[in-house]
Amino acid sequence: MSRKLRINLATMDETVRRLADDAEARRGFTIFTLNLDHLVKLRVDRLFRAAYLRARYVTADGWPVVWLARRKGAMLERTTGADLVEPLCAQAAKKGVSVYFFGSTDQSLDAASAWLLARYPDLKIAGTSSPDFGFDPCSKQADAAIDEIAASGAGLCFVALGAPKQELFADRACERAGEIGYLCIGAALDFLAGHQQRAPRWMQKTGTEWLYRLLTNPRRLAGRYLRSGLIFAEMAIRQLLHRPDKTLDFSVADLKK
Repeated sequence: MSRKLRINLATMDETVRRLADDAEARRGFTIFTLNLDHLVKLRVDRLFRAAYLRARYVTADGWPVVWLARRKGAMLERTTGADLVEPLCAQAAKKGVSVYFFGSTDQSLDAASAWLLARYPDLKIAGTSSPDFGFDPCSKQADAAIDEIAASGAGLCFVALGAPKQELFADRACERAGEIGYLCIGAALDFLAGHQQRAPRWMQKTGTEWLYRLLTNPRRLAGRYLRSGLIFAEMAIRQLLHRPDKTLDFSVADLKK
């Protein structure tokens, strides 16, 4: 197995098309969306890194990762898990692929499901489940959840546990129930449910969504963003000096402009 991370989907449209086709054909996959927080975790979390290296698809989530990739000659679009939920559900409804929502809270699952069904009445929701607080993605409880998802007949499973739990769970699930596509989406269902407020669209487009998050939740995010900022500065300087960090370097060779 290559030890280098690999971003292999460049645009939102390409990602939606590829995932929808795979789900319809029952070609299982995991898809992770690489951001600075993930890069921090990849440096210290061996299991997280192993899951990333096994992922079939990786997109660039966050403007700093897009910038780093463009420095390598790849013209990428920012493609986040939260932004993929609605278009993928639209395609699933058209193709007759049923979906499963795992994670978040029961209240968010119910509200997000209702929101999506109101817009896509043909969407088939095979099931929803919110694990207990402290859920271990590598436990027997996780295996039971994976078996329940597989038995539901879903072709797509949206995993909303936050990193690194959602990636570890998706990796384990794909190994155990390999005909399902597992997409890690963070707080996307909470956004759809209206239980969390996402940054305004103009901030998403200008790369300042992080600032909105920091201002609305400084105590929880200040340390995370400090670590993310430091690793971005380190990687940017290494790129400018043509000295890539082998432990965190990623390939975009297939996406050169």
